[in-house]
Amino acid sequence: MAHQGISLVYGGGGVGLMGLVANAALKAGGRVVGVIPSFLLKREAGHPALTETVVVETMHERKLQMFERADGFVVLPGGIGTLEELFEVLSWRTLGLHSKPIVIVDQGGYWQPLAALLRGVVDGGFAARTHLDHVAFVSDLKDLLPAIAAMPRSAGLEKRLDRV
Repeated sequence: MAHQGISLVYGGGGVGLMGLVANAALKAGGRVVGVIPSFLLKREAGHPALTETVVVETMHERKLQMFERADGFVVLPGGIGTLEELFEVLSWRTLGLHSKPIVIVDQGGYWQPLAALLRGVVDGGFAARTHLDHVAFVSDLKDLLPAIAAMPRSAGLEKRLDRV
């Protein structure tokens, strides 16, 4: 990312997989922006050396700030918080609130159950088949940037998200 001039916007923690990604981007000379609620600064041991740290009050503010600062979304293996963030931006995309790319990195098949679930939602008639076009799965990091570039974007589609 750093070598391509792509900034990283993430939750601002200094631990776990995203802490490692932030450290790698910083080491390569990249710009890294962390958005973290004040109550998580202590719990997550916020990253001490980011290019920019934005402290917000709530998780909702955190997600909105990350959304507004991002040009696209990359989902790495993660837990409940990762799923919650993914489904929010995917839901917003299906509602036409944005056309930013969403790419899921599925190294080792970690996200295959999620891919099956999404297909099941469509096959069950609960979502349009076109909604599957709103997210791409890649199995290798070398395919990440090309997948982002290939994601369909609709000119003029982006709307300001309602803050209510």
